[in-house]
Amino acid sequence: MAVTTNTIDITKLSKTTNGNGQGGYDPSIIDVDDFFNRIITGYNEGTGEDELSADTGLARSIIPAGTGAYRDFSYIAPEIPAYINENCTGCMTCVTQCPDTAILGKAIYIEELDGHLSAIDDAAERNFMANQFAVTNKFYKVPERQKKNPGKFGIFIDPTKCKGCAECVEACDDLGYNALKMIPKEDKTVPMYQKSIEFFRSLPATPQEFINDRVAVDMMLAEQSMLYVGGAGSCAGCGEATVIRMWLAALGYKYGAENIGIAASTGCNTVYGSTYPYNPYIVPWSNSLFENGPAFAMGIRMRWDQLGWQDKQLWVMGGDGAMLDIGFQSLSRMLASGMNIKVLILDTQVYSNTGGQTSTGSFTGQESKMYAFGSAKPGKTEMRKEIGRIAMMHPNTFVAQTVAASPNHFYKSILDAAEFDGPAIVNTFTTCQPEHGVADNMARHQAKLAVDSRAFPLFIYDPRKGNTIKERLSLQGNPAADEDWFTIKKTGEVIDFITFARSEGRFAKQFDRDGNPSETLLAAQADRLANWHLLQEMAGVR
Repeated sequence: MAVTTNTIDITKLSKTTNGNGQGGYDPSIIDVDDFFNRIITGYNEGTGEDELSADTGLARSIIPAGTGAYRDFSYIAPEIPAYINENCTGCMTCVTQCPDTAILGKAIYIEELDGHLSAIDDAAERNFMANQFAVTNKFYKVPERQKKNPGKFGIFIDPTKCKGCAECVEACDDLGYNALKMIPKEDKTVPMYQKSIEFFRSLPATPQEFINDRVAVDMMLAEQSMLYVGGAGSCAGCGEATVIRMWLAALGYKYGAENIGIAASTGCNTVYGSTYPYNPYIVPWSNSLFENGPAFAMGIRMRWDQLGWQDKQLWVMGGDGAMLDIGFQSLSRMLASGMNIKVLILDTQVYSNTGGQTSTGSFTGQESKMYAFGSAKPGKTEMRKEIGRIAMMHPNTFVAQTVAASPNHFYKSILDAAEFDGPAIVNTFTTCQPEHGVADNMARHQAKLAVDSRAFPLFIYDPRKGNTIKERLSLQGNPAADEDWFTIKKTGEVIDFITFARSEGRFAKQFDRDGNPSETLLAAQADRLANWHLLQEMAGVR
């Protein structure tokens, strides 16, 4: 039976061409039916490594699209989120922030839902499915007042994709809704959740009437946005994975899967994105070396343009190590070329894939491999390299710095970059829980705190806005954009870089027993404020 995500048949997607008769899978290289029926089954049963022989597809490092949908993570966590429908507002924050496509949302007309529920014979099962839907203002009460057909909004958790990170619960609680909670897995929990996700997939797609193009988070309700099916081997709560999901959702909604391609620089994203035989992507992607992703993309762009594919979206993806350090020359050359290539930087401030060694994007004072804290060296002492400021100095280049924790700013950054005629770069703060020393459920929280504390300010630099930097640069989205630091009005607490550093284990040794910051950390704070002052000056707000 074909595995689906919503109503997308992955086995069919894996066999399709690009619509122009080009591409697809050559049966002489890889037999997709055989891959799904023999190889996926072997690995799911735990016999693949021992019993399956090497083949041409493996030798060519080819993994069909969407095979991650077959991967089962239901055994790795003792808890799973439970939905409390009476508290839900349909805000989609949990769906948006989930790094593993483990929570999916859907709106459906009342009569259609009732028809599907009535077809369930078991009363307990039928009641469970009914409780996965909520009456919300957005999907029910407002349409009802407007004399339109109202609907219910449902949240479903896929037990085979959920890693139990609880990031969805943290996000929902932070907004004050408390519509999710973690519960222990009991004997009947996973089987019932599996039935519920199958019920979800049996329902029709969310009607376009319920998807508001002016509300960015609504994109995750659309079928064409589901381009990252989960099943990736990323850490629980991975900040990178959420960014990748949201990035592809925006591009999929606007351009369609057949018009997107990814050139990936070696890093965590390529490891958890291709843990054989699982591929979480519906779109085509290829992994180049750590240092030459942009140059690799330039070759792809030229070939695509020869084929008349000028309108297809080509994005380079890589970490701060790949783009700011060893691959910076390649990136700079690509930006200077003027070619229509876009770049997504997953900025963790460390080389996560090699155990957390520092990059030039690392913050001053953080402890990591190559910069251990001790009597001779107090962690990293150099200042952080600001790729956003450097990128702005390249000719006719769109630059944005954003976080997944601010969905509206994030989606605007991605879509504005996508439509820009020329090179564009989007730098995103991506929490690496093990290397930053934070809990699995805190990626969204830490990204938001990075913005509030000026550790990672938001901005969009759009050359189309005018001839001066002041006209082109916007700091919209930052709290108290005309002040040095953001102050919480209710408590009077000043949120500065020291506040941010206190919340992460990578800075723990920079505080003494009484909680006082070290001279190194105070220097880091001065550096962050100086960076913020420069951005304010450039944007004309100082």
